[in-house]
Amino acid sequence: MSDPTVFRRRNVLALFQAYAESAVATGTAPKGLEQAFAAHVEISPSMWSQIKSSRPIGDKLARQIEQHCGKPAGWLDAAREAAGLAPGEQQFLALALQAWRASNADGRKALKARMKQLAQG
Repeated sequence: MSDPTVFRRRNVLALFQAYAESAVATGTAPKGLEQAFAAHVEISPSMWSQIKSSRPIGDKLARQIEQHCGKPAGWLDAAREAAGLAPGEQQFLALALQAWRASNADGRKALKARMKQLAQG
């Protein structure tokens, strides 16, 4: 993959994360945020799914996404430092670590199995 393709994917994922965090902070339920973001940038949920996994973002689509997210033209094309963990991610990891440490071997096994199940959708 060329650098612009990698930069665009990373940056659009960062835009989605910011969108999702903002929505959840205002009380929006997490379920449906993927579809809501797709609608926000005026693409289909299917297209958003493809972009997240492997579909390159062309110039026209990049400018469209930037416009809808309030970013200047070319914003998606720039290399950016990876953001650290968001506060919500930090809280989740702390809670997961607390649950792990408070569990015995069977509890840890069950916790791990449940996390795998959730990650697979």
